[in-house]
Amino acid sequence: MMGRQRQFEADDGAPLRVMSLGSGPGVVIVHGGGVTASLYRRIAERLSGRLTVHLYNRRGRADAPPRRKPYGVADDVADLGVILRGTGAGSMIGHSSGGYIALVAAQRVAVERLVLYDAAVSIDGGFPAGWLPAARAAAHSGDLARCMALTSAGINTHQPTARLPLGVQTLLCRLFLRTSIGATMGALLPATLDESQEITDHDGPASRWANISARVLLTYGASGPRYYQGLNQALAAAIPNAALLPIKGQGHDGINRAPAVLADAYTAFLD
Repeated sequence: MMGRQRQFEADDGAPLRVMSLGSGPGVVIVHGGGVTASLYRRIAERLSGRLTVHLYNRRGRADAPPRRKPYGVADDVADLGVILRGTGAGSMIGHSSGGYIALVAAQRVAVERLVLYDAAVSIDGGFPAGWLPAARAAAHSGDLARCMALTSAGINTHQPTARLPLGVQTLLCRLFLRTSIGATMGALLPATLDESQEITDHDGPASRWANISARVLLTYGASGPRYYQGLNQALAAAIPNAALLPIKGQGHDGINRAPAVLADAYTAFLD
C-alpha cells in the first residue's frame, strides 16, 4: 500500500507517524486493541478513491512511541486530537477499543462525522468483564497462552471455542502464538488488558454519550459477539444524530475484511 508519510508532535513531544492515502475529505482510522494499523490497509484502500484516509499506530505498537504508564484513555485521545488537527481531517472511524477512544474524542474535539464498528464501550454492564481478573493474573504469572485463552473466550462469547475446556483453549492459543499475527497479539496482550479495564471502569448509562454533536454511523458485525448489537442500539437511542447499520455475515473483524457493503456505506456517509 503506497501512501504519504507524515509526522506530528504529540503533547509530550513524542513523534506520531501517519500514513495518508487517497484524496477527498479526510478521515482518521483509530485501530482496535491487540493489533496494528496494518490490518486496516484493505478498508483504507477501498475508501481512498473518494476520501483521504489517515492511518497511524497507537502508542506501544510498531512505529509508534512507547505507551505511558499507567495507561489512561486520555493519552490516546490527546494523540488522536493532534492527528486530527495536523491532518485537518473532519471525520473518524473507530474499531473495537479504538471505537471507545473515538467516542471519547468526539466529546472533546470538533468532528463532523464518526463511524464506529463494534465499538467496545460498556453501557450498564453490557460489555463483558468477568474474565479480566483471571486474565490479569495469568499475565502476571507469565502464562501468556492462558491469558490469551481467557481473553479470547471472555470477549468472543459467541464462538464455539469459548465453550471448550480452558486447558484445550490454552493449548490452541499456545499454537496460535507461534504464528506471526499470534505473536503480535501476544505482545500486545498487556495493552488489550489495560484498555479493557479502562472501558470497564468507565461503565455507565448510554446518556453519557448524548452530547456528541457529530453525525454518527454505528455499525456492527451481525455474526460477531451478540453484545455489540445491544450496545449499538443503546448508543443509537442516546446520540442525537446517529444511524444504526448491522453488517450481515461479518464478525468482529468485518472492518478488516472490508466487504463492499461496508466500504460503500462508509464512503457514502463520509464523502
